[in-house]
Amino acid sequence: MFDRKITRQISVGNVKIGGGAPISVQSMTNTKTADTKSTVEQILRLKDAGCDIVRLAVPDIDAAQNLGNIISAVDVPLVADIHFDYKLALESINQGIAALRLNPGNIGGAAHVREVVAAAKEKNIPIRIGVNAGSLSRKLLQKYGGPTAEALVESALEHVKILEDEKFFDIKISLKAHDVPLTLKAYRLISNSVDYPLHLGITEAGTVNTGVIKSAVGIGTLLAEGIGDTIRVSLTGDPVEEVKVANEILKSLGLRDYGATLIACPTCGRTTIDLPKIAEQVEKKLATVKKNITVAVMGCIVNGPGEARTADVGIAGSDGNGIVFRKGEIVRRVPEDKLVDELFAEIDNLVKTL
Repeated sequence: MFDRKITRQISVGNVKIGGGAPISVQSMTNTKTADTKSTVEQILRLKDAGCDIVRLAVPDIDAAQNLGNIISAVDVPLVADIHFDYKLALESINQGIAALRLNPGNIGGAAHVREVVAAAKEKNIPIRIGVNAGSLSRKLLQKYGGPTAEALVESALEHVKILEDEKFFDIKISLKAHDVPLTLKAYRLISNSVDYPLHLGITEAGTVNTGVIKSAVGIGTLLAEGIGDTIRVSLTGDPVEEVKVANEILKSLGLRDYGATLIACPTCGRTTIDLPKIAEQVEKKLATVKKNITVAVMGCIVNGPGEARTADVGIAGSDGNGIVFRKGEIVRRVPEDKLVDELFAEIDNLVKTL
């Protein structure tokens, strides 16, 4: 386990962030927030995939006034994403939102900030300051000659000071860019400057094909350095994929036990079964298994069980035949076309004992 920097702790609904709490997974709906049915359906899908906190865009008063309908239909903490209009923040708080994402320097002056802070304090609602490389002020871009890590940090600290001046400290911070090295440097700098919890992410990472790699490298590197308290993987498309990737990043680092973990050999000249097809079938079916188990799919009966002896259950095959094994010990031999069915029969038996 990595040595994590212990930050101050905040609460987003019933989810603790910082202070050594487990690293939480976040995502954001891409439905219209004024549309209760589609938004609730997506939130429930996100929760089922393992999402802890869900953010919703609140671009106008119709969206803000509909938050209460959504909140009453789900049991996941929801965050209102606000830009520029303090009235949307106030209405979101009035509707029962669990947290706000806004930058206090962008909502219309000190009086409006005080009004929002007073309402947030009364309801114990934290605020995430979210700075993106693509939306830095002209002043900072001129000062630093572009969107540098130092510019991101200075922007965040400017917003933090506005809240601190109002004696508000229920804060978390994100510093995002699509450029991985820039993001890494910015988070390292801010981590050494404040003790507020940090929300990690690589913004505008792209589609699943490219965005997964950038997110895994960026978020994974920071987590391995002990930096970060909550994460969001930003991908173009269905946000459920974001949650799946985020959980895999945490699982790969030993930071979360959630669902089944698949290990599969890369194939070689000894492989005589259709291992890629079998592995894909197993991976798809494992998506419904919520218990923390490790499942192996190996292409060689001779070495497979030994190489995957740490797996709770696994299969290996060659020349039309296969074996099912548990913890490296062979349980039974089966024809290749029965391998997947027999594997899941064994998984069902295993899950019943957990």
